[in-house]
Parts: sequence; C-alpha cells; structure tokens
Amino acid sequence: MKTDIQLQKDVTAELSWEPSIHAAQIGVEVKDGIVTLAGHVSSYAEKWDAERAAQRVAGVKALTVEIDVKLHESSTRTDIDVASSVENVLLWATDIPQSSLKVKVENGWVTLGGEVDWDYQRQTAADAIRHLTGVRGVSCNIAVKPKVSSSAVKADIEAALKRRAISESQKIVVAVHGSSVTLSGTAHSWSERELATHSVWGTPGVQYVVNEITVVN
Repeated sequence: MKTDIQLQKDVTAELSWEPSIHAAQIGVEVKDGIVTLAGHVSSYAEKWDAERAAQRVAGVKALTVEIDVKLHESSTRTDIDVASSVENVLLWATDIPQSSLKVKVENGWVTLGGEVDWDYQRQTAADAIRHLTGVRGVSCNIAVKPKVSSSAVKADIEAALKRRAISESQKIVVAVHGSSVTLSGTAHSWSERELATHSVWGTPGVQYVVNEITVVN
C-alpha cells in the first residue's frame, strides 16, 4: 500500500506527464488515500484532464476537486455565443438524436437535458462540448430511456464484469431497482472501480448509477 507522501508524488508526476495540463498551477494534497486537487486552470477541458490524470494513479481511493476555471480574456464569451456553439457541435454529432436534447447556459456553465436511448450518446454529447471556448463547466442531466426488466439488467451487468476480466468480480455486488443500479463491494484500484461503472452504463435500460465500491489495496 502506498503512503500518502508517495501517492502525492505519483499524482503530481502524472499531472506533469499529461501535456494538456499546466501542473504548476495545481496543488495536490493526500490524506488516507483521498486526493484533493486545488488551484486555477484556464479551461474546463484542462480541469477535466486533471481529474482523469489523478484517477489513473494506482492507490487513489477517492478524489475531491477544488479547481477553479479562470478563462483568459480572449476565451470569455457570452452565454448566447456559448449556447450557439453547443447547439452547432451537437448538430454535427451524428450519434445524438437532436430533437431529444435541451441546452442551458448560465455564466459559461452548460447544462444538458433530455433523453437518449444509450449511455454512449449521453457521453458523446458531454464530450463534444467540453473543449469549446468559453465553457466553464458541464452538467450532463441527459437521461437514458428504460428498455428492459431489472432482472435482465442485473444479468447483463454481471456478465459484462466477468467478460472484462475485473479481478474477483464476485466481490462486486449489483443491485437493480427499476432503471437505477447500485454497485457495492470492493475493487483493487480506482481504474477497476471506474471500469465497473462503465460496464453498467453500457447496459441498455440503465438511467442512474450509484457507485459505492470501496478501493482496497
């Protein structure tokens, strides 16, 4: 098991390794395996990349983010301009049903709403706008339409966990209530924990996921 000091060094090194991040602007604190990122970045995309970089490090049990997005003057845009850009980008994303999505922009923060058939469509919509100039943050409230029974969802998820070679997948408990899925139990790394979540979202009919899996080293 890594000490907090070693984990801090590893997260800092991973941030420095990622070319899209100005690591000198981000501070890293670790307590009991919980990593806190703090500082200022010039875009929401950079903040997102910093979160993903920290989560890749083995031994990270949880992550809290206190990073502020401070746009350069040249990157500041009105909410109307941001909303127009978001709508144009989503229009070009062929995998996303246009009529089912709603866009709201407030102080540069984009909120997406509506319904889609698959989680990958929801993710595609969020990914498409993350790097747009003027975006300070993204809230993806797009729902996935329910399609199948709870028992079928549970069976599909458990089969996916086994297929994806998640070590000791039997230690992950899947509870299905309608279109909501709760994962509990233990995993050996943050990446394994996230892979379990990804496996759930790849199942048709899932609208909400609660991940209560504990990372143990």
